[in-house]
Amino acid sequence: MTDSLQVNPSENGFGCTIHLPTYAQNDPSKLNEEDFKALYEATLTHLVVVIPGQEDLAPSSQYILTKRFDPSIPEPKKEGFAGYGHGKEFRHEKSVLRKDGTSVKSQPQVQILGQGVFEADEPGNENGEAISLTHPSHTSFHKDPLTEEQIINERKTRFYRWHIDSALYDLSPPMVTTLLGIKVPPATQTQFIDYDDGSGDVLELTQGATCFVSGAAAFERLSDEEKEFALNTIVEYAPHPYIFISPAKANKDGLVMVSEGKETKMDELPEWEELKIKKLPMVWTNPVTGKHHLQVHGCCLNKLHTKTDSGVKTLDLEEARKKAHSMMRPAIASKNVLAHSWSQGDLVIFFNQGVWHSVTGELKGTHDGMDEKRLMHQCNIASGRDPITVKA
Repeated sequence: MTDSLQVNPSENGFGCTIHLPTYAQNDPSKLNEEDFKALYEATLTHLVVVIPGQEDLAPSSQYILTKRFDPSIPEPKKEGFAGYGHGKEFRHEKSVLRKDGTSVKSQPQVQILGQGVFEADEPGNENGEAISLTHPSHTSFHKDPLTEEQIINERKTRFYRWHIDSALYDLSPPMVTTLLGIKVPPATQTQFIDYDDGSGDVLELTQGATCFVSGAAAFERLSDEEKEFALNTIVEYAPHPYIFISPAKANKDGLVMVSEGKETKMDELPEWEELKIKKLPMVWTNPVTGKHHLQVHGCCLNKLHTKTDSGVKTLDLEEARKKAHSMMRPAIASKNVLAHSWSQGDLVIFFNQGVWHSVTGELKGTHDGMDEKRLMHQCNIASGRDPITVKA
C-alpha cells in the first residue's frame, strides 16, 4: 500500500487497475479530494476502473462513492422518489428488467444482482431474509438463442444485451456505475461468444464476464460520413422503453431488437408524458478528455432525428434500428471488447456515459459439481443533467 492513489493502465487500449492509498484501502468513499480527483479522472480517461479487494465494502459507502462522481445528482424531493432508475419503472411486471435483482433495504440505491439462493446470513445479502437471484440469460431475450447442446457441450454463450445503464424515460443517464463482486464463480471455466453472423468472429472469456466497449473508439471507427451523421443526430427513446420492448426479442449480438411489430403499443403502456420522453444526442462528449463517444442504447431506441441542410430527417423504428446497428457493430468485434473476468472483491467503476456494456454467460447456481452462485452489488444514480455534444 502507498500514501497516494496509483493508476495502472491496461495494455488493451482502455481500462485500468487502481491501488488505493493506505488510509482508504478498505473504503474508497473515504478518499481525500486530491485522490478522489485522480480516481475521477482515471475513470473518465480509462473508462473502466478495477479496484481489487473490496468485498467488505458497505452498501452505504458504495452509494456515497457513486454519488460523489456527479455533483449534479439531485436530492430526493418526495417520499418514494428514488431518482436512480430502479423504482417502479424497472420492477414493473411487464418490464424486461423485472428479474434483474432486488434492492438493498437499508440503501435502496444499491441493487443486489447474481445467481442462486442466498440465506439471510450469507455475505452480501444485506436484507435479513433469504433472496433468490437470477442471472440474465440470452435464451429468454434473443429471437434465435443458442441450443442447449451449444451452451452445455460447446460452451457457447452470447452478449445478453449491449446497453447503457439508464431508465431512458424522465431520468437522465447516470454518469458512472459501480459494480462490486462479493461472491463470484471461480474464473476457471471459459465460454465462447460465436457472433454467428458470417464474420467468423469468436471471443473467449471466463464464465459470467462483463464486457465493455469504448464509445470513443466506436466513434473514431466511423467513416467521415457516419461521424457527420452521428454528430447531427438525436436518439429518441420509447416511453417506458423496457416495457415497450418487453414482448419483442433481440438479435444475436444483443445490439438491437428484431423488428417484428411485437412491441407494446403506445396506448397500452403505463401512462406517459411527451415531455418525459428522452431525446439524447447520439454522441456524448467526455468532460475530461474532450473525446466524442458514440452512445446509443440500441435496444430501447424508437426514432433517429438527423439535422440536414434541408431540414430534419426522421428514421422510424425499423430503419432507426438498422442504421444504429450498422454503426455499432464494428465496436463489438472481439478485438475491441474488454471482457472483465471477475475475482472476489473486485469493485468495477465504469464511465456509464462513455462505454456500453453487456452481461455474458450462463450461470446455474450449481452445475456439474461446480459452484456457479454469484452475488454482486450495483449502484448507479440518475444524473441531474443530460449528456451533451460539444462541437469544435
